[in-house]
Amino acid sequence: MPPPLFADRNAPPPERGMVDALITQTRRLRGEVDAVRQDAAADEDDTLWRWQRALCDLAVHQLDDLGAHLDQLRAGRPSGAEGAGDVEGAPLPGPLTGRVGSAEWNLLTDEASWSDELFDILDRPRSSGPMSLDELPSLVFFEDRALLTTMVTACLVDGRPIDGEFRVVHHDGQVRTVHMMGEPVLDGSGCTASMWAVVRDVSDLRRGERAVRASGASVARDRGPASPRERARVAATFEDTTAPATRYAPAGSSRPAGPAALDVAAYCPRGARGTPLGGDWCDVFELPGEPPAGDTLLAVGGLTGHGAYADSSIAMVRGALRGLSVAGIEPGPLLGHLDRLIDAQEQPTLSSALCSRYRPSTRTFSWAQAGHPAPLLFRDGTGRALTRPDGVLLGATPGASYEQADVRLLPGDVLVLRTEALAPGADARLLSLAPALTAAGSAQECAALVAAEFDGPRTPRTDDACVLVARAT
Repeated sequence: MPPPLFADRNAPPPERGMVDALITQTRRLRGEVDAVRQDAAADEDDTLWRWQRALCDLAVHQLDDLGAHLDQLRAGRPSGAEGAGDVEGAPLPGPLTGRVGSAEWNLLTDEASWSDELFDILDRPRSSGPMSLDELPSLVFFEDRALLTTMVTACLVDGRPIDGEFRVVHHDGQVRTVHMMGEPVLDGSGCTASMWAVVRDVSDLRRGERAVRASGASVARDRGPASPRERARVAATFEDTTAPATRYAPAGSSRPAGPAALDVAAYCPRGARGTPLGGDWCDVFELPGEPPAGDTLLAVGGLTGHGAYADSSIAMVRGALRGLSVAGIEPGPLLGHLDRLIDAQEQPTLSSALCSRYRPSTRTFSWAQAGHPAPLLFRDGTGRALTRPDGVLLGATPGASYEQADVRLLPGDVLVLRTEALAPGADARLLSLAPALTAAGSAQECAALVAAEFDGPRTPRTDDACVLVARAT
């Protein structure tokens, strides 16, 4: 791929001696930072040590990235370019993080050219060839497609540089974060002839930054209690980033979209802590695309701990659940991927979860659990707990596998999914509501019945809880 003429500059290539000197300096600095990291006295219970360790890990990671970029710069051309000498179709060695891929899209000939690194970063087989700009969003996490389209349009139409991040879902279910930078390439008359971009996998970098923020927050908490204003600010921040629309409402509802669809409502009472910083969560997400158009993801769970780190973990879990579900991964294997993701975190936490997928085309409710209470099924005035497939807590056993169970729903059936913090003996109290729940005309009415049962002095509660009610139409 020839180097492009950017819209606003034509920078000369760097001298080889200068690049070699920078590589030497980077390697020396990397070794010194690593030595500082190794010399630090380990104390897993010391929040200050965890923060310092996270900073060192992040610095080493960034220096590794810098070294990899300089190595590519010294090579003089991206892999896959003419004369690069790579074996056709062979995957490149080493981790994705730290490598940079490049691409150029010619608007006049509709031709696209990708470097070998870009095929690996975006998890696209080389035999399938590069994708056009119109096809590119299909690789992107559904919620980020509009962002990518907006960036590309602004570049091609208004000549604006591209500088943004989006998520891609790999075939093995991994959700990776990539950073794209690009600019239009102008022809002799000043019109946009093509677009050139570089793409970098920044998943580990962002994970390291989150670890620094979380461990820094722990240090701040150890220094003393935050002011009421600070606690409210942190709570509001995480409520915005982690809570579905109905998380803290007494009962919210999503209307059924068609025959055999689910009518879903949530009841999420707060604990005595009085802030939305807690370890319990729930999520409902209508899955896009064809297939599985019309399918619905329903999930509830609970993480150990409270505060900013717990809520950042909730955001990660919910994002991974949605990404893996959009990729078509079933609830059982999905929990296996989620277990490995949690186990790989800087500060792994035990977590219970129930993940399910409802297919209106067959009225099938497929579910798996990780150390979590089973759903309750209500039909014809009676209720029962579904038989739990095997599954251990997330983060408890490396390489754990999770079984999956299926049940076919009939019109009027009601499912209740809850977290453990709802109340002691919650299932018996919920089952006593069977006649009223099956007689209700909507999920909203069912959620109101649950709220009436569990609100008030009969149910002392220290932690937040979440309940999802789903009614088959």
